[in-house]
Amino acid sequence: MTAINDTTYEYRIARPEDTGAIEAIDGSFSTGTVFEVAVSEDGFALREVPVDPPLVKVFPEHEDDEEGVEGEDGDSLTFVAVSGDGGLAGFAAVSYSAWNRRLTIEDIEVAPEHRGRGIGRALMGRAVDFARERGAGHVWLEVTNVNAPAIHAYRRMGFALCGLDTALYLGTESEGEQALYMSMPCP
Repeated sequence: MTAINDTTYEYRIARPEDTGAIEAIDGSFSTGTVFEVAVSEDGFALREVPVDPPLVKVFPEHEDDEEGVEGEDGDSLTFVAVSGDGGLAGFAAVSYSAWNRRLTIEDIEVAPEHRGRGIGRALMGRAVDFARERGAGHVWLEVTNVNAPAIHAYRRMGFALCGLDTALYLGTESEGEQALYMSMPCP
């Protein structure tokens, strides 16, 4: 149990009965800035720019999303943060690949009413502990260029930009956005 701002949170591995609450978390966000991506033959660059009015991003539901309680092989887990009243405050779904010693953050979300309390950082800490247990060399994630709040949070946690995919979102509701890849070493 961890107390943050007089609210106590329990961090644990998700149980089957958590699946509905995990799926119900509102992962939407709003932001007054986004990262523009400039691509050249020599690479790419990011520039944070204001947007007015602020951008509100609601992620679409996908039938193939694998959120919830995962993995029977022990290499995929979902960590949850449960508030003192028993409600789910957030989750982090992760998977480990032995061939490249990578722990991938498949999804991490904190319910809007619990944001800004360090829950995302604590969940990421559980993921990094799991990565170390597995012998991971690094932790890796993908984030859209319009999610400036998450990009800033990941940078504060030690992640650095490591790649770009300009085609990942083509043909989806997120078309026009760019996929940024970030990683951090896992000593």
